[in-house]
This record gives sequence, structure tokens and C-alpha cells, in this order.
Amino acid sequence: MPPTAVDRLAALLPQDFSLGVATAAFQIEGAVDDDGRGPSGWDEFAHRPGVIAGGASPAVAADHYHRMEEDLALVERLGVDAYRLSISWPRVQPDGRGPWNEKGWAFYDRILDRLLAAGIRPVVTLYHWDTPLPLEHDGGWLARATAERFAEYAAEAGRRFGDRVSQWVTVNEPVTVTLNGYGLGIHAPGRELLFGALPCVHHQLLAHGLAAQALRAAGVVGGVGITNLHAPVFPDSRHPLDRLHAGVFDLIFNRLYADPVLLGRYPRIPWLTRRDFRPLASAIRPGDLRIIRQPLDFYGLNYYYPLRIAAGSGPGSAASAGHHSHLPTLKRVPFHLAEFPEFPRTGFGWPIAPGHIAIQLAELRRRYGRMLPPIVVTENGASFPEPDRAEGPIDDGLRIGYLASHLESALLAVRPGGPAEGVRLMGWFVWTLLDNFEWAAGYSQRFGLVHVDFETLERTPKASFEWLRRLNAARR
Repeated sequence: MPPTAVDRLAALLPQDFSLGVATAAFQIEGAVDDDGRGPSGWDEFAHRPGVIAGGASPAVAADHYHRMEEDLALVERLGVDAYRLSISWPRVQPDGRGPWNEKGWAFYDRILDRLLAAGIRPVVTLYHWDTPLPLEHDGGWLARATAERFAEYAAEAGRRFGDRVSQWVTVNEPVTVTLNGYGLGIHAPGRELLFGALPCVHHQLLAHGLAAQALRAAGVVGGVGITNLHAPVFPDSRHPLDRLHAGVFDLIFNRLYADPVLLGRYPRIPWLTRRDFRPLASAIRPGDLRIIRQPLDFYGLNYYYPLRIAAGSGPGSAASAGHHSHLPTLKRVPFHLAEFPEFPRTGFGWPIAPGHIAIQLAELRRRYGRMLPPIVVTENGASFPEPDRAEGPIDDGLRIGYLASHLESALLAVRPGGPAEGVRLMGWFVWTLLDNFEWAAGYSQRFGLVHVDFETLERTPKASFEWLRRLNAARR
């Protein structure tokens, strides 16, 4: 993107708009056995043969635990307003209950102080998928007790860090945990329950509500919210079955999470599928929805791509299936993700359709109206094929184009006359700072602004890093 284009994009940014970059603990930290950290469900899952692309291990990842100072210096060099990180629950409480691990808390304490010294606002996610293994063995998010333990952890985090964190994200992408982790077995813990996974929806939302209460009871000064992956869902054709399944998937993917949090109720279930949703109803207790619907200071939107649904099983029955597209479970799903042949694709095969982030913002406004809090795009980014070793500068122009077009589309959508006029868009976080352990895809997908050589662990900023640095400089 030429400098003039950067200047034009910077001119669209409101004065109080926050630009940032995001990471997740399990994907970058490594050091899985260091300083008292306990194992997580993802540690156990990654040891299973065949579940991670290339047999990759998260044991070292980007080694952020030992290279934190180097990585935060990169964040400072970017000139961003905010940095979104996550706390590894098993690093600070190895069993998910009982004693705290002071060495784990001290690691995040240093990060917060380092960010604040650089004038960067810390945004902290409490749960980014790394459930302490003892809790996973006790049922994980199928068990109500996990939500109760999570509230205790949130209270402790609020007590320790409540004076320094700018914004708190309670739970990251409960939809992905439910679908990929418990429904299809693509992610940890590798359960293949299909609709039997639906109690995970309720227990994660309950955990959010209890955590929001605990943070506020601890007197935190920062805002409190939740973040979820959302996408506009379209039928592949006008055929009634395509339209039916698209409606059901929109409910499963979007509304099951946002409706309880923002409206205090679950959406109406189509009568043809009510039997499938019984496991969800069985998890709900009186008073739960009042807990789930907490006042929010912001609503986090993770946005990557739109979805198109066609009836019948087939490859791509779940987002991010990747090398798991052969799983027998996917053949039991009565619909699949259809292609968007009109759009180019990322390295993950996701359609690049920047105009659809505007559609998503407009859909949130239409569905939730005055009940919709200010929106923060807590993740937006793309992977593209790149070399394992950086022999020189990496010109990732495709990533720059993806990021710039999505940010511009979102900013224009919420302006007067835009399709999402009335939505207050507070900020946008690039996913992600570093190439990392990309869950079931291992090290095969590179999303980072900074290239990581996973043999030497050398960091090499890409062209997209310089683009974001120039965008931050131009707005000032």
C-alpha cells in the first residue's frame, strides 16, 4: 500500500479509535513445563497422533515466555494504542482450582508493567482455550463446575491486575470451542458430540457472566466484555434445504451466543430441530440468563470470512476443518460449507471478502439495536504461504491488502449513511503479532506481522508490520 493510501486510511480513523495487535498465550508462549505451569487440555490433545498438521508440538511455539522483552519491544515499535494478550489459566492455577502459581502471575505482571511503561494499553483475555487439564478431565465445558472455577480465577485476576488493565475479555470465541472442540473433535478436547456439545454454549456464557460479576466486584477500572467469532451466513442456493440449514447454522454460529449475552434469552429454535437442541435446554437453570446478561462496556467481534451453507455432507463441513476434513463426524453433519468462487482465498482457504465485515456489523445493529454495546474488532487477519526461513525481507502484500480493505470497510460501514450507521466502532486488533502455533494447523499457517523461524526462533518483521507502523504514525 503506497504512503498516500496509508494517509487516506488514517484519515478515516476517529480520534478515539484504538488500533492494536493481538496474541494468545497457548499459541506463542511455549515453556509448557516451566515455572509451575500445569498442563492444559490442548497440551494433552496435541500429543494425540494425527490431530495436529505435520505432527507439530506446541511445547516451544514462538518461545514468547523466554522472549517476552524482545516481543514487547516489537509491539512498542509498532506504535499501537493497545496490545491484546491472554493469561494462560494453567500457568497461574495449574489445577484450575486450589493454589495459585506465583511465578505464573509474575510473568503477566511484568508484561503489564512493560506495556504501561511504553504507553500501550493492556487488553487481557482470561480464557483463550487453554483449560487446565484436571478441569477438562472432570468434563471441561460440559460441566457447570468449570464456569464456577472460572469465576474464581477471574476474581483473582481482577484483584491482582484490576488497576492496570484497560479492557477485559472474559471468554474468547465460545462458538469455536463448542463446535470444533466438543462437537466435531477438530480442536481440544477432541470430543465428537455434535448437538450433544450444546451444554458447552451455556456453561461458557455462564462463565462469562460470573466472571464479569467477579471482575466488577474486584473493583477493576477497565471495561468488561466478551468476544466471539461472527460471520454472515448465506444459503448456497434458493433451495429450501439450503435455506433451512443456513438458518440453523446462523443460529448455532451467531445467535446462540449473542442473544443471551445482549438480550438475556436464547433465540427461538425452529420446530424441525428442537429435538437436536434439547441438550442445551437441559443445562439451563433458573436465574442463569440474568447472570449471563451482564452490562457490557464493549462487545468483541472476531471477524475473518463469510459463510455459505449447502445441504448435504461434504468437505468443509466446519470452518477451519483443515486436514481434518476426512473425519467421520463431518459426514454426519447434514450440511457443509460451500465455496465462494467469486472471491480470492487466504492460505487457510478462507474467502477474502472485505465488504462482508460491513454486512456483519449491519447485522449486529439490526438484531440488537440499542442493546448493542460499542464494538471492538478484537481479531482480524489472514494467513498466506510464506517460507519457513526468512532469507530477506518478506513482502506480504496480500496480508496488507486484506487488513487495509477490511479496516476500511468497517470504518465506512459505521459512518453516516453506511449500512451499519449507529454502531459505535471503538477499535480494531490485527491477528496477530507473531507467526505462531495455529491450533490444529500447527505451524502450517502464518498469520503474523512478524515472521518466526521455528527452528532458530529468529523474528523478522514483514512488510505488513511496517504498514501498520506507518498507519499508526500517519494518524498522529
